[in-house]
Amino acid sequence: MTVAAPSASPWLLLAFNLPSKHASARVEIWRKIRKSGALPLRTSGYLLPNQPENQERFEWLASIIRKYKGEATIAQVSCFDGLPHEQLAQMFLAARDKDYQLLINALKRRPTPNPKELSGLRRRLQEIAAIDFFQSPLRVRLESMMSAAEKGPEKSSTARSRSKREFLNRTWITRPRPGIDRVSSAWLIQRFIDPTARFIFGADPRQVPHSIPFDMFVAEGFGHRGDDCTFETLCKEFSIKDPKVRSIAQIIHDADLGDEKFGRSEGAGLDRVLNGWARQQISDQELLNRGMEMIEGLYCGL
Repeated sequence: MTVAAPSASPWLLLAFNLPSKHASARVEIWRKIRKSGALPLRTSGYLLPNQPENQERFEWLASIIRKYKGEATIAQVSCFDGLPHEQLAQMFLAARDKDYQLLINALKRRPTPNPKELSGLRRRLQEIAAIDFFQSPLRVRLESMMSAAEKGPEKSSTARSRSKREFLNRTWITRPRPGIDRVSSAWLIQRFIDPTARFIFGADPRQVPHSIPFDMFVAEGFGHRGDDCTFETLCKEFSIKDPKVRSIAQIIHDADLGDEKFGRSEGAGLDRVLNGWARQQISDQELLNRGMEMIEGLYCGL
């Protein structure tokens, strides 16, 4: 997971106190803080990324605190508690991972929920996504599981094998700042599916007609499905049986999903290299090219 470089004051800090007699107010405010996605700090106060919508969240909370005769202060800070930006960002990611994992576990226990249950799960997913400030990779996995559950067992079947002819000389679109699953999927596409593939980056594939999305927050295209990462989905859809590719699929799965399903630790180092390149502020295309070259080296070395 790549964390963007911080600005001069990348964080908003909310510090407050309430009169001890307002126990019910404390519960109300705690619930609203939790819903905002704010990170509780070791000493005192709560932290959010410095974004206009989060400034509004904290201003709203501060007004409620003052309504109960409390005191509230909002400050822009560059660091807190001696924690570096990367560590604070990872703390936010861990909190959202926990939220997403609860929904993933619920879908595993009941893979075909009824419409009312689906509606509740979708609503909770949207609530978590709204405070997923650093784009947890578990969101992609959960979106895929939700789409499969909404389609039903027959529509979500991936047993068919794709015809490569309809995927030749195409434009493939994915999210900016590609990580381990996206660079390896792009390598797989160019080496085994579409040798002349053109890769672009964006948030909405509908803005690029006829493009093929991969590893995006949309139901169409190719992405996480069930317990599979995007790389594994592509392997199954296009019936790629190369033994080396199968080994790479296991490495990418463990690095991307972090569930140690295959016990392959090699991907952690690859992921760290990609994160290091991303922090050098190189372009998305250069990051993708370097990542694809790295996966090619891995393939040749197996």
